[in-house]
Amino acid sequence: MPIIYHVAFADAWETAKQTGAYEHPSLKDEGFIHCSQEHQVAGVLERYFDGKTNLVKLVIDTDQLTSHYVFDWSPTTQDTFPHIYGPINVSAVTDVIPL
Repeated sequence: MPIIYHVAFADAWETAKQTGAYEHPSLKDEGFIHCSQEHQVAGVLERYFDGKTNLVKLVIDTDQLTSHYVFDWSPTTQDTFPHIYGPINVSAVTDVIPL
Protein backbone atom coordinates (compact mmCIF):
# COMPACT_ATOMS: atom_id res chain seq x y z
CA MET A 1 0.00 0.00 0.00
CA PRO A 2 2.12 2.93 -1.20
CA ILE A 3 1.06 6.09 0.64
CA ILE A 4 1.18 9.67 -0.63
CA TYR A 5 -0.11 12.89 0.92
CA HIS A 6 -2.04 15.97 -0.10
CA VAL A 7 -2.41 19.15 1.95
CA ALA A 8 -5.93 20.54 1.71
CA PHE A 9 -8.16 23.06 3.38
CA ALA A 10 -10.51 21.33 5.83
CA ASP A 11 -13.63 22.83 4.23
CA ALA A 12 -12.62 21.45 0.81
CA TRP A 13 -12.24 18.00 2.36
CA GLU A 14 -15.68 18.31 4.00
CA THR A 15 -17.16 19.08 0.57
CA ALA A 16 -15.35 16.08 -0.92
CA LYS A 17 -16.87 13.77 1.67
CA GLN A 18 -20.32 14.89 0.52
CA THR A 19 -19.60 14.42 -3.18
CA GLY A 20 -17.39 11.32 -2.96
CA ALA A 21 -14.34 12.89 -4.60
CA TYR A 22 -11.82 15.64 -3.87
CA GLU A 23 -10.86 18.03 -6.65
CA HIS A 24 -8.27 20.76 -6.23
CA PRO A 25 -8.30 23.78 -8.60
CA SER A 26 -4.94 22.59 -9.97
CA LEU A 27 -6.75 19.65 -11.59
CA LYS A 28 -8.54 22.06 -13.92
CA ASP A 29 -5.64 24.51 -14.24
CA GLU A 30 -2.72 22.06 -14.62
CA GLY A 31 -4.35 18.70 -15.26
CA PHE A 32 -3.35 17.08 -11.96
CA ILE A 33 -3.49 17.35 -8.16
CA HIS A 34 -0.15 17.98 -6.45
CA CYS A 35 0.80 15.44 -3.78
CA SER A 36 3.87 14.65 -1.71
CA GLN A 37 5.84 11.84 -0.20
CA GLU A 38 6.07 11.96 3.60
CA HIS A 39 9.50 13.61 3.66
CA GLN A 40 8.26 16.37 1.31
CA VAL A 41 5.22 17.55 3.29
CA ALA A 42 7.11 19.99 5.54
CA GLY A 43 8.64 21.74 2.54
CA VAL A 44 5.26 21.98 0.80
CA LEU A 45 3.75 23.52 3.92
CA GLU A 46 6.58 26.03 4.13
CA ARG A 47 6.52 26.97 0.42
CA TYR A 48 2.78 27.11 -0.25
CA PHE A 49 0.85 27.28 3.02
CA ASP A 50 2.84 29.63 5.24
CA GLY A 51 0.42 31.49 7.50
CA LYS A 52 -2.59 29.46 6.31
CA THR A 53 -4.92 27.80 8.81
CA ASN A 54 -7.63 25.16 8.75
CA LEU A 55 -5.40 22.69 6.91
CA VAL A 56 -5.51 18.90 6.84
CA LYS A 57 -3.13 16.30 5.46
CA LEU A 58 -4.90 13.64 3.41
CA VAL A 59 -3.27 10.23 3.69
CA ILE A 60 -3.86 8.53 0.34
CA ASP A 61 -3.55 4.81 -0.35
CA THR A 62 -2.48 4.76 -3.99
CA ASP A 63 -3.71 1.17 -4.40
CA GLN A 64 -7.24 2.48 -3.81
CA LEU A 65 -7.08 5.46 -6.20
CA THR A 66 -9.45 5.38 -9.15
CA SER A 67 -7.45 8.11 -10.92
CA HIS A 68 -4.01 7.58 -12.42
CA TYR A 69 -0.99 8.91 -10.53
CA VAL A 70 2.65 9.30 -11.55
CA PHE A 71 5.83 10.72 -10.11
CA ASP A 72 6.85 13.82 -12.05
CA TRP A 73 10.10 15.80 -11.88
CA SER A 74 9.83 19.30 -10.41
CA PRO A 75 12.60 21.53 -11.76
CA THR A 76 11.69 24.15 -9.15
CA THR A 77 12.62 21.91 -6.21
CA GLN A 78 14.86 19.45 -8.06
CA ASP A 79 12.79 16.55 -6.74
CA THR A 80 10.16 14.07 -7.91
CA PHE A 81 6.59 14.51 -6.64
CA PRO A 82 3.47 12.35 -7.03
CA HIS A 83 0.71 13.90 -9.13
CA ILE A 84 -2.83 12.53 -9.40
CA TYR A 85 -4.33 12.98 -12.88
CA GLY A 86 -7.98 13.07 -11.82
CA PRO A 87 -10.13 13.46 -8.72
CA ILE A 88 -9.16 11.76 -5.47
CA ASN A 89 -11.89 9.30 -4.56
CA VAL A 90 -12.77 9.62 -0.89
CA SER A 91 -12.40 5.86 -0.39
CA ALA A 92 -8.64 6.14 -1.15
CA VAL A 93 -8.12 8.51 1.81
CA THR A 94 -7.22 6.36 4.80
CA ASP A 95 -6.65 9.18 7.30
CA VAL A 96 -7.11 12.92 7.63
CA ILE A 97 -4.62 14.64 9.92
CA PRO A 98 -5.27 18.19 11.14
CA LEU A 99 -2.26 20.45 10.63
